[in-house]
Amino acid sequence: MAGIKSYKDLLIWQKGIRIVVLVYKLTHSFPKDEIYALTSQLKRASVSVPSNIAEGFGRQTNKSFGHFLNISRGSLNEIETQLIIAKELEFITDKNLFNEIMFLIEEESKMINSFCKNLKD
Repeated sequence: MAGIKSYKDLLIWQKGIRIVVLVYKLTHSFPKDEIYALTSQLKRASVSVPSNIAEGFGRQTNKSFGHFLNISRGSLNEIETQLIIAKELEFITDKNLFNEIMFLIEEESKMINSFCKNLKD
């Protein structure tokens, strides 16, 4: 990771932040009785992605960083699953925003996979 001075320089962290912002926007229109259920779960899982990338970067070992990247990847799967549930329950009002988040999740997952592979090399 030569040349990278901060976790904020990592594209996987930047994309993670974008996912958080979009998840917050999407859940804003969820039913109010979901605020402590699916809405809360989605927000916490989305925040977990860039947070774990930042924490892993701060550990300064490839093994530890890889561990936290795996947690981020798990959180992406959690977000995807919860968004599918929200769609099935017809909580999603903005289909374009939903599709954008799903695309970013897929893209972020691939980037994390590649990043993990490069950490091992």
